[in-house]
Formats: sequence, C-alpha cells, structure tokens
Amino acid sequence: MIDVEQLVPWMDLRGLPGAGEVVEHRFISGGTQNEIYEIRRGDLHAALRIPPTGAPAARDEGIRREWRIIEALDGTDVPHTAAIAACDDDAVLGRPFYLMGFVDGWSPMSVDEWPAPFDVDLEARRGLAFQLVEGIALLSKVDWRARGLSDLGRPDGFHERQVDRWTAFLDRVRTRELPGFDEAAAWLRAHRPIDYVPGLMHGDYQFANVMYRHGAPARLAAIVDWEMGTVGDPKLDLGWVVHPWPEDVEGKDSGFSYVDMEGMPSRSEILAHYAEVSGRQVDDMDYYMVLAKWKLAVVLEQGFQRAGDDEKLQAFGPVVLDLMQGAADLAESSDYEG
Repeated sequence: MIDVEQLVPWMDLRGLPGAGEVVEHRFISGGTQNEIYEIRRGDLHAALRIPPTGAPAARDEGIRREWRIIEALDGTDVPHTAAIAACDDDAVLGRPFYLMGFVDGWSPMSVDEWPAPFDVDLEARRGLAFQLVEGIALLSKVDWRARGLSDLGRPDGFHERQVDRWTAFLDRVRTRELPGFDEAAAWLRAHRPIDYVPGLMHGDYQFANVMYRHGAPARLAAIVDWEMGTVGDPKLDLGWVVHPWPEDVEGKDSGFSYVDMEGMPSRSEILAHYAEVSGRQVDDMDYYMVLAKWKLAVVLEQGFQRAGDDEKLQAFGPVVLDLMQGAADLAESSDYEG
C-alpha cells in the first residue's frame, strides 16, 4: 500500500485540491505490473500509478514516459486520462509516480462479458470496434513536435531497424527453431511501407488497453498504459489491432481470447474507418500485419523461454509458433509489392 502520510505533504506543495481533508485511497490493480490506486481528497478524484516495490529500475523510465505522453495529450481530441501531477523523487513513495484523472468507465479486461447494452445489442457492440480504431486514428494526427515529444523516439529509419532489432532480441533468448521466422523477416526487408509518415504511437494497442464510457453509444473514454509509447509509425498500432482480426468475424476465432467478437465489423470496415479518420491510406496493411505477427511472436518467445514452472508463460509456446507461421503465410500470400 502507499504511504499516505508521505503523499499528503507532496500533494499540498503542488496545491492540489482538498488540503486539510482526509485522503481516501484504495488499491485498484497491479502486481508485477504497475500498481494503480484510486485517490480521493475533497474535489480531487484521481488515479495514482506507480511501479511495485522490487520492480526493475527500467519500470521507472516507463512511468516517466507515460507521464510525458499523457501530459502532451492534454488539449488534444485523443481520449486520455487527465494529467494532474508527477513525482520523480523516490523519497516520497519509493518510486516515481504520477496522478491522473480518474476515468468513469469500464475496461474490457475488467468484465467477464460485454456490459449492457453491448451484451445483447450487436449494433451497439460494433461501435466498440470503431471507437477502438478511432482512438489510434486520432493519435496519429497529433503534432508530436509541437507537443514537445521530438526526443521520445527515433522515427528516422524506423522500418529499416525493425528486422535487425527484433532478430537480435530473439537471438539473445532463442533455444529452438521458429518455422517461418526467416521467410517473414526476408519479406519484411523487401516490402517496406509506401508512404511512412512518423507519428505518435501507443506500442501495445488493443482492447486490453482502452476504457469505454458507460452505456451506448460506444464512446472511448481513455487510452491507457502508455509505457511502450513512442514516435514511430502509427500504422503499426493499427496492424497490432487487426492482425488477428478475420475479414469475416462471424463463426471464426478472432484471436482476441478475452473478448466476445460476435457481431463485430469486418477487418475491411475497421480499416476503412481508420483511413477516414486518420487521413492515412491502408493499402499497405499487409506489411503491418506481418510485422505485428512476427514481432509479437518474438516478444512472446522471450516469455516462453523464461517460463520455468509458470503455466501462463508456458502457454506462449504454441502461440509463438502459430503467430510466426501466420506471419510467413501472410507474407507468402500477399500481393503487396512495397
């Protein structure tokens, strides 16, 4: 739990609402990942995000990165949590942390099934998908230079680095063959995007990292968990969303094991909505889907190689093989020339 006695004077020094009143707090989520607490004091209703005790030092940099991004998004039309205050002094709570506005909404990860009316109204449920991709379409339009994020990533040479970077990453942990790896890697080298335009990207965009407002119509309340955020190619976020999304959702495994995809729009409809809102073309989406499958397989392989007795990580084993073969198969069947 957080040390409220340490938190209160820090809040007072920053002139946050409710000075002199009791701070109410409760743990919301966390574990090995960043912890989140609900904070109330007077008119202040916030969420505090902090790395857990014992987390690697790199997690601190992730917190700083998240804060920079949500602070930069203030004043944009990208759904995000409000930036309230950040602390980089370990003497306060032991790790860097920040306070963001508390979101009155729900996460697909916090429910066992779609809440009403999305549980029975399939037309309303379609809106959840369109809102999902609209979030990153709006994000892609943010002027990251004007928002002070010019040093957040390395957009120059972004695609030229992808294969070498993730091949080196895999070589550090690889103990088995991954069929399809070389074929997909070669295809990615030969088929780069036709009009790469750098922009702000989330880095792990999916249903798990957004929150919706209550009730219909579907409305995105906030994009969350920005620790992988960078300046790169925003269309990779779109590839991350659609690579498991079949053209016809009905009666098929969508690849999103934690949500019910019945009634969702087709992949083509999703891509068309992104293109309309973002102003970016999506004719080269095969490249981004191959890269998403291939990269995700590499990332999950690290977890599998370190699984030990962890059954959750052990389950990554066959998933990695399916993703990698899927990347190679898509590359082989694609008519995208690059």
